[in-house]
Amino acid sequence: MAARSKARKRALEVLYEAEVRREPPADVLGRRAAEPGQQPLAEQAFADRLVAGVEEHRDRIDELIATYSVGWTLDRMPMVDRNILRLGSYELLWSDEVPGGVAISEAVALATELSTDESPRFVNGLLSRLLELKPSLSL
Repeated sequence: MAARSKARKRALEVLYEAEVRREPPADVLGRRAAEPGQQPLAEQAFADRLVAGVEEHRDRIDELIATYSVGWTLDRMPMVDRNILRLGSYELLWSDEVPGGVAISEAVALATELSTDESPRFVNGLLSRLLELKPSLSL
């Protein structure tokens, strides 16, 4: 697995754990930083940027996901899918580090590995719609 893919997975784990524990993601990051066997510094820095970006824009991200996920409310989505969509939306709409297609592909790969059989198609469809709408969205 490529370094950035590992960092995305780590960021997803942090976001998921923070939601389960109802803690700020920064607290989870701090606790994990003290664990032995950490990622290489560059990978950890990328994961930290992703988590911070999702948290900074979380209200708007959740609003966009809720608006464009036809037939699904945020509360009804599996928690892992919700956090994959948050991560993918942040990369797609606010980060210039990767092209939109890469952000979508990485989110779909996470959904394929970690969620239900239907999740990759759902994640791909919603993020593709956001990419299509990106020029007209108020961010």
